[in-house]
Amino acid sequence: MEYVLEESSGKEKTQKPDPSFFTRPAFLSLTIGVPFCLFKILFGIQFIRASGIHNQPLFIYVGWILIIWAGADLLMNLTRAGYDICNLDDKIEFCTLAQLGKILDVSTIFLAFDTLITFSIICLALWSGWIIYLNQTEAILWYSATTLNLISLSLVSLWTEIKRKLNYGD
Repeated sequence: MEYVLEESSGKEKTQKPDPSFFTRPAFLSLTIGVPFCLFKILFGIQFIRASGIHNQPLFIYVGWILIIWAGADLLMNLTRAGYDICNLDDKIEFCTLAQLGKILDVSTIFLAFDTLITFSIICLALWSGWIIYLNQTEAILWYSATTLNLISLSLVSLWTEIKRKLNYGD
């Protein structure tokens, strides 16, 4: 995969994307995308359990929609990571929303929207108190996803700033 840049002289120059470990699709998929999917799946489980506790049958449907959506995103993230590991061109986006955005030529906006939704899910799970509906294994998955996700996002931010400083000397 290459990007085409137009220089001020009118000539085109190609530039390969940053090959850094921290910006590779495999790293991003496995450390950010997969944890996001886990949050959605676990929140879907929380919705299903809450339906009985709060006598809200509609919660079952919302829970299953979240689980199915997260399952599709999980497959996409794992496929994207596999393409990257095998050095194949990216044929799909990281998630279903970004794939929809790709059709509209705004995949990064839709990817950012998916991130907003996922962070909102995390906040809702915590502030609603539904986090207590997770069993021990699910709680370990939640904590693991949180740890992996936060450290990964920090590493990506740190690497981005180091690269910016090295490239531009700010």
